Amino acid sequence: MSIRAKLAWTFILLLIFGITAISSYSIVFIRNFLLEEGEKQILNDTEWLAITIQNLRIDEGFETNLNEAARTSGYRISVYDDEGRLFAEVPYHAQMEAMEQLYPAIRDRLAETDEIKLDNESESNRIRAYSMIDADYNPIRYLQVSILKDQIYEPIKTIRWIIYTGMFISIGLVVLVSILFSRYISRPILQLESAARDIAGGNVDRTLNLDRRDEFGDLATSLNKMAERFRKDNLEIKKMYDKQGQFFADITHEIRNPLHTISGSLEMLQLKELDPKKSEHYLLTAVRQTERISRLFKDLVTLQRYDSDSYFIEKQVFDLSTILSQVIDLYRPEAERKGIELVYKKRSQYVIGDPGKIEQVIDNLLSNAVKYTVEGTIQVDVTVSEPDGDVTVSVKDTGIGISGEHLERLFDRFYRTDKARSRDKGGTGLGLAVVKSILSAHGSDIDVRSTPSKGSEFTFRLPKG
Repeated sequence: MSIRAKLAWTFILLLIFGITAISSYSIVFIRNFLLEEGEKQILNDTEWLAITIQNLRIDEGFETNLNEAARTSGYRISVYDDEGRLFAEVPYHAQMEAMEQLYPAIRDRLAETDEIKLDNESESNRIRAYSMIDADYNPIRYLQVSILKDQIYEPIKTIRWIIYTGMFISIGLVVLVSILFSRYISRPILQLESAARDIAGGNVDRTLNLDRRDEFGDLATSLNKMAERFRKDNLEIKKMYDKQGQFFADITHEIRNPLHTISGSLEMLQLKELDPKKSEHYLLTAVRQTERISRLFKDLVTLQRYDSDSYFIEKQVFDLSTILSQVIDLYRPEAERKGIELVYKKRSQYVIGDPGKIEQVIDNLLSNAVKYTVEGTIQVDVTVSEPDGDVTVSVKDTGIGISGEHLERLFDRFYRTDKARSRDKGGTGLGLAVVKSILSAHGSDIDVRSTPSKGSEFTFRLPKG
């Protein structure tokens, strides 16, 4: 079945269903409305009928007056004496059985209050209203006013005929309009399908010129942009290959330098008459370069897991102060050797995150702060922001700072603001990239503010636990 036929049938069936549903609902709504209005009307009419009947005198005109009240109101009227026995009922109908005795339950309900009681049982074909009468001129005590529900529903017949006639006319118009509309809708769809097939086949020079200001016009524009995007993607893929090549070149360079240093140190250690102090120096150099390679591969593993492992982090609630204290205690001796004051006011603060990964973040930030601070202080602060309640962690130092041109690429892999100085301090060029990746996996970000020669401040946020 063609798309044009599918659209036509879809519109026809949907609209027919909608029209039928609305028509049926309208009839039910009107039927209920008439019933509710009939209930209100019978209550009002019973009130004035009760006043009229209580003033009737028992004489030759009693039956005539009672019949006139029934004829005028359109109700069937039954009146009962104080014992609940039927006194009179109008209009008389041979096929309708009169209620010879008013039920005691009804009399008891009427005795409780002076209000008119309504009886509208779903299984009954009549609506009844009951009222007590305090008559001075006749023995009537109770009044029953009733009407057939069919009389109330009488206007429904005419309304139903009008609705059904309008419904069939509407369905005929719907069929005609649906066929025309489906043709109008399907024409641009077929054009779009043809263009999409050509673009999928590699013809990215194919363009669509639909002079329409609707979704089809937007879709045609999108297809044209997609073809243009394909051409740009080829350039992007080439850039990715170049970047990947540069990435491997950086790794090779980062490993080659410490390996050369280790190799040279080992060669010097093989000398038999080497001074013990120099021997210790070369041994320490080899150990440091080995640790540097180890850190490099650890950072690479972290970044690789961030790129490919959906379970890179495992969130839980933990005490942030415990991790901060452990990492600060680890770097405090080195800071004291350099004359740097490490400030942290410990207080328990629970957050949600991966404690191991957050420890790695804090370790990298403190490591950089200690490395690049010559003198002064390194301050670690933990605050709770309002109104969201996030926990903010900041590491602020008074080190060499970072100039503005480096801030944009500060978190790129293998990027260094001062390559010679960074390598001299044992950096891998991946620490801040690891920090960025871990915090991104937590749905957070890291903010950096820095002034050359005055220091830097790194800030990140975690949800409160």
